[in-house]
Amino acid sequence: MSNFLHLPGIIDIHVHLRDPGQTDKEDFYTGTLAALAGGVTTVFDMPNNQEPILTYEKLVEKIEIAKKKSLCDYGLYFGTDGKNLDQFEKVIDKIVGLKIYLNDTTGNLFIHDEKILEKIFRLWPKNKVIVVHAEGEKINLVIDLCGKTGNKVHITHVATKKDLEKILEAKKDKLNLTCDVTPHHLFLTKDHLKLLNGFGIVRPSLATKDDQEFLWKNIDKIDCIASDHAPHTIFEKKGLNPPSGVPGLETILPLLLNSVWEKKMTIDNLVRLININPQKIFDYQQNAKTYIQIDTDEEYLIENKNLKTKCGWSPFNGWKVRGKVKNVYLHGKKVFSEGKVFVQQGFGRNIFPD
Repeated sequence: MSNFLHLPGIIDIHVHLRDPGQTDKEDFYTGTLAALAGGVTTVFDMPNNQEPILTYEKLVEKIEIAKKKSLCDYGLYFGTDGKNLDQFEKVIDKIVGLKIYLNDTTGNLFIHDEKILEKIFRLWPKNKVIVVHAEGEKINLVIDLCGKTGNKVHITHVATKKDLEKILEAKKDKLNLTCDVTPHHLFLTKDHLKLLNGFGIVRPSLATKDDQEFLWKNIDKIDCIASDHAPHTIFEKKGLNPPSGVPGLETILPLLLNSVWEKKMTIDNLVRLININPQKIFDYQQNAKTYIQIDTDEEYLIENKNLKTKCGWSPFNGWKVRGKVKNVYLHGKKVFSEGKVFVQQGFGRNIFPD
């Protein structure tokens, strides 16, 4: 007789579903199918599409695509290049937050000018989150602006000891500051690049074993774990200049469950990181009838051939895990069971409906 674990659905606050613009890599249907397979019931999609989401019109276009294709619930971020501040008021009720890029990453949304950055912070409503990609010295800048402006600031995919130390120190000052880490930084280091090659290229880069151990040592002080699901094709990742990013929607839960069995974290802490805190930070209340059932006895290998993501690969291919998502319920309806989906495209809801 299998042991079934009931958990609230995962809220993944950092995904790139590539739709519109790069649907050869992923789209709202395949991405949300992968989400359900991984026990993720809500995804927050980033704005650095091929044509970035910088205007009200582009946002509405993306909302319509998500509305037609999504199997799970979703929210969308708005982006800024520092030149679209007049759009903020138009979009604020339709999005989960603003995404700002302060280090090199995919797309052309890198903000260089600190004066423009401060203007963005001051214009952005205090009740909506600013999610920031910041590494190294840029962390200091973000912390300073968070203190000056009182904005809700969330630093995403923290990867190194130095960066996390700065954030934890700043949080002692009661700033409205939170952060997340990714499974690939919790489970992979730069030593894995010898095996993974281009398939291990991410931003922030995979760090050292010491960095990784510091993340785990402070897992109780970190606010969220997010997949940063960023699929690219196998052809691209095998190329001379592979783009940054790895898929992660289907592997976030089994990897973290392994850590629970290994006593690196508790189930309660897992739920805090992937469900409770995302709701608190983004002022979102998940439907009480949205939950997942996991067979905690089932061991299996993560295998590329079994993945739902359109890109068809994982850096964790061949890893042994224990804990298989068997059933997923969304708003009280069984939407996914034993590898099959039971609802049509468009069943997923926008968490900020019109």
